Amino acid sequence: MITKDIIEFLKSYTIAIEESNAAVFAGAGLSKPAGFVNWKELLRDIAEEISLNIDKESDLIAVAQYHVNESGGNRGKINQTLVDEFTKDAEFTENHKILSRLPINTYWTTNYDTLIEGALKSEGKRIDTKITTENLAITRSNSDAKIYKMHGDISLPHDAVLTKDDYENYNSKRQLFTTALQGDLVSKTMLFIGFSFDDPNLEYILSRIRILLEQNKRTHYCFMKKVQREDFNEETEFHYAEIKQKLKVNDLKRYSIKVLLVNEYPDITTILKELEQQYKRRNVFISGSASNYGSWGEKRCLEFASNLSKAIIKNGNNIVTGFGLGVGSCVISGALEEIYKTRSQRVEERLISRPFPQNTTGQIPLNELWTTHRNNMIQNVGISVFIFGNKIDISTGNVTQASGMIEEFKISLSCGAVPIPIGATGFTAKEIWETVMREFDCYVPIPILKPLFSLLGDETKSDEALIKTVIEIIKKLANRNK
Repeated sequence: MITKDIIEFLKSYTIAIEESNAAVFAGAGLSKPAGFVNWKELLRDIAEEISLNIDKESDLIAVAQYHVNESGGNRGKINQTLVDEFTKDAEFTENHKILSRLPINTYWTTNYDTLIEGALKSEGKRIDTKITTENLAITRSNSDAKIYKMHGDISLPHDAVLTKDDYENYNSKRQLFTTALQGDLVSKTMLFIGFSFDDPNLEYILSRIRILLEQNKRTHYCFMKKVQREDFNEETEFHYAEIKQKLKVNDLKRYSIKVLLVNEYPDITTILKELEQQYKRRNVFISGSASNYGSWGEKRCLEFASNLSKAIIKNGNNIVTGFGLGVGSCVISGALEEIYKTRSQRVEERLISRPFPQNTTGQIPLNELWTTHRNNMIQNVGISVFIFGNKIDISTGNVTQASGMIEEFKISLSCGAVPIPIGATGFTAKEIWETVMREFDCYVPIPILKPLFSLLGDETKSDEALIKTVIEIIKKLANRNK
């Protein structure tokens, strides 16, 4: 299922997300699984009123225009149909959820529904929705994502682009949308999802960009379901559809759009999940605490924490840490040393340090506040590294398990992060390592990595060897499909 083209897409689009150059163009196919109709179903009753069979029609824009013509130029019935169909209660799909969790700041859509807006809001994101040309002149401050409703929105059904008149007058009424889309197609990597490429507006824009940029176009991607034999009654129909799809795929290459063929629509969800994981695996959470340094001694422990942090940054990953007791300062100093070696790196992009509050006078108990803080820290990481892990029991004065590290291990698993416990550092990290090794396939997505994980529990290994092993695991996780 994971083809060479999909592997290339995952790599390229992940980089685009990291560089804030990723965009999504959503068509009706994204909303259909949520319960909304496609264009044919939307216009079925409209077509019947003018004695047409919608299943025999390919020019749906013309069907809408015919109805307006036959109604004496009145599009009231079409407006009511839009309201009836797109104000139904609908839950956004898993694809909506995945896309909304990713830091993608630009969305284009021809859909009239508000599923994208709802999914982004559910993730606590501030959105700036552009429905009319007047909206384009106003910017919502501190927004996390812009949504361009290229064909309008259900809140303004009378302005929705649907008929031939609407399309023919598009550039006079909504020229700024065309200009803005041209800019994004030139400067961003666009993922088309649920889109059929039958829209005349988009075809015009793509053709203009092709002519203007010639061979210097940016590569975009789109998902397309591969033609399947079981979807057709006759063998000849299947072969005809195969030929037509092949021609369509090749034609899209003119616009530098690479088609990602999937066997079934659920495969798209699988690919998007992998995209999310690959993006998140650039972010590494370091969980560690040490009130007692055991047989390692304080100097070795602190140097190990610092060198581990340096190596992770040098590998191109970002670090998230909670400033753990005893070792947190060295995790931060090691990362900063490596970051400051080059002026091209910004600290806030490579290192996120979120210390835990030690006291509270608020209404939320401290332990609940810590749990919420941990969840917030870990939700956007794809790998969690565990080192040492102990604390002093105030009541007895004895060294005990770091319960916070255990909680961070559980949260990491619930967020889909791969745990990398360095068992050789002892204490809670060793306990987690033993847990992972007992049921390795349950915790790590690549079974062949087990020998490398085994090395992390070898107390005879040097610090350099342990760190090298961690980096090797991180690299293999990043290139799991290669």
